[in-house]
Amino acid sequence: MDSLDLFSAAPLADDQARMQDLREQLHHHAHLYYVLDAPELPDAEYDRLFRELQALEAKHPQWLTPDSPTQRVGGKPLDAFASVRHAVPMLSIRTETDTESTGAEAFDARIRRELELTDTAPAVEYVTELKFDGLAMSLRYEAGVLVQAATRGDGEFGEDVTQNIRTIGQIPLRLPEGVPQVLEVRGEVYMRRDDFEALNERQRQRIAAGEKGEKTFVNPRNAAAGAVRQLDPNIAAQRPLSFFAYGVGEITPQAAGALFATHMELLQTLKKWGFPVAAQVDIAQGATELVAYHGRIGALRDQLPFDIDGVVYKVNSIALQLRLGFVSREPRWAVAHKYPAQEQLTTVLAIDVQVGRTGKLTPVAKLAPVFVGGVTVTNATLHNEDEARRKDVRVGDTVVVRRAGDVIPEVVSVLLDKRPDGAAQFTMPHICPVCQSAAVREEGEADYRCTGGLFCSAQRKQAILHFAQRRAVEVEGLGDKLVEQLVDAGVIHTLPDLYRLGLSALASLERMADKSAQNIVDALEKSKQTTLPRFLFGLGIRHVGESTAKELARHFGTLDAIMDASLETLLEVSDVGPIVAASIHTFFAQAHNREVVEQLRACGVTWPEGTPASTGPKPLAGKTLVLTGTLPTLGRDAAKDLIEAAGGKVSGSVSKKTSYVVAGTEAGSKLDKAQELGVAVLDEAGLLELLNGS
Repeated sequence: MDSLDLFSAAPLADDQARMQDLREQLHHHAHLYYVLDAPELPDAEYDRLFRELQALEAKHPQWLTPDSPTQRVGGKPLDAFASVRHAVPMLSIRTETDTESTGAEAFDARIRRELELTDTAPAVEYVTELKFDGLAMSLRYEAGVLVQAATRGDGEFGEDVTQNIRTIGQIPLRLPEGVPQVLEVRGEVYMRRDDFEALNERQRQRIAAGEKGEKTFVNPRNAAAGAVRQLDPNIAAQRPLSFFAYGVGEITPQAAGALFATHMELLQTLKKWGFPVAAQVDIAQGATELVAYHGRIGALRDQLPFDIDGVVYKVNSIALQLRLGFVSREPRWAVAHKYPAQEQLTTVLAIDVQVGRTGKLTPVAKLAPVFVGGVTVTNATLHNEDEARRKDVRVGDTVVVRRAGDVIPEVVSVLLDKRPDGAAQFTMPHICPVCQSAAVREEGEADYRCTGGLFCSAQRKQAILHFAQRRAVEVEGLGDKLVEQLVDAGVIHTLPDLYRLGLSALASLERMADKSAQNIVDALEKSKQTTLPRFLFGLGIRHVGESTAKELARHFGTLDAIMDASLETLLEVSDVGPIVAASIHTFFAQAHNREVVEQLRACGVTWPEGTPASTGPKPLAGKTLVLTGTLPTLGRDAAKDLIEAAGGKVSGSVSKKTSYVVAGTEAGSKLDKAQELGVAVLDEAGLLELLNGS
């Protein structure tokens, strides 16, 4: 080789070494990102390394390898999928459709019979796994490199979907050194719920833009299956898929039984080799722990980020698995224990609008009865106008209904190809269907709400309970059950009816003794003496909490001034923004709400009123105080009111941001914390001096 050849060889060797280094870096960081969910590199840096590798591979195509991270997406669209014969059949496992605990008990009993165990023999050890609602997949690695991915098919023959499976970031393209020469990893391709929602949203946008051939997907499983079977891998890459490993097929030169003593050891090894394994995998000893696992996962089912339709039990010992063998192409040593189906198809018979206790209007689909999630469902929520329009649910539609656990049934999606001709789009009413008051949708809000408030019968029970609570006018003893009785019996229709209650009407209620009835009458009489902030809060005006009620009372001094205030005047109140101001103004603009207020006054409900607050500086503006212990003359609520009137805030805990701690007798850990942090401590006299600006 002459000197010129030596000179040109050095850069080539450098490029080849750099390509290998980049591949190793990108494999490492992809594993951290997709499998361990613990990325170490910013996305921009990963992209920079990826582009550098792409450029080098374009420059030296002879060194391109099938396990390169750049080969996750690529290749020409296929005309069809090639057929693949599985070296080891992909057998299904028996499904236990008994969704109760007896399903787990029956499986354990069968295993013990097959193993000829006596009642006194130790419990059989099982591995417990999730039964994913996805697509079974076999990944074949030769010399540590992914060479083929195949669907289950009929168990003996599947379809070659290698190009599409390469797009899944969680599936390693190359395995670490030391793995068997041939390794088939079995697992499930699935789509996370959040990825599914994002995909469907993109599909809806494409449909709205007039793109032909686009559709939304019914559920994550269908979306995953559709992505895996895309003939164009570039399209498949746009469908976000994930993967969990749960077993093996062919392994050479050693058999699985020689490599692993237990199924759990197999799973842990797969995880060590870079495959994602579900975190919920566990060990169970005997039937009792199988039942506990089934119940525990059932309770967590709705919180998982992906869909499952049951759990799987497998005898842990590989030796015992070989001893138990197979029956009718199903392993005796495993079973899938299902949960009730969470999704079913049915027809929309009508769309009604219901009014909730807080005035929220909710469109509800009336359905042809369907058994889903363990119960017969006839109604399903559409949530709000935006959701109803996004899903475009119409009367006559065939829909997918989902009921997960105790969650209210909802319409997941519409089968558009089954929509009847002339089905009209749903329109949200702007009038409350119960009381005919205006229904408004505030800026930034998803829901329409009835403005009837105190007048609307749908909100009656909630309005009374809110008015009577301790922080409002406080009617002691007037709880949920009593209010329900009074409203259901037609004794109370509006808030003023409370103060028209007589002893005989109360005593006539079921399980209401004369003494209890008298106590309620006395409590109602006592509640007539209240404060303006408490009364305002008790009216249940949307967005008006205790703090806002106090600010309104301080700013205006009288209820009439608040009721007659314009939007501009309301915006002058501290902490009152456009949304709160609009809510107050809308409430008092309703004639029936004003009528309720006047009737309450006529019944004797009263409060001290004063002059509007001055607009001058407040002595505690910007200060945070903490109250602890018992003050000599001031109650906790009175002290809080004085501090807030002076512009201060009262907090329940001491921190470095606390301005003062006001300590009375029997002050506890808050005083200790204040002394530890060096926060100023005041007694009642010190607080009063501070309030006076001294």
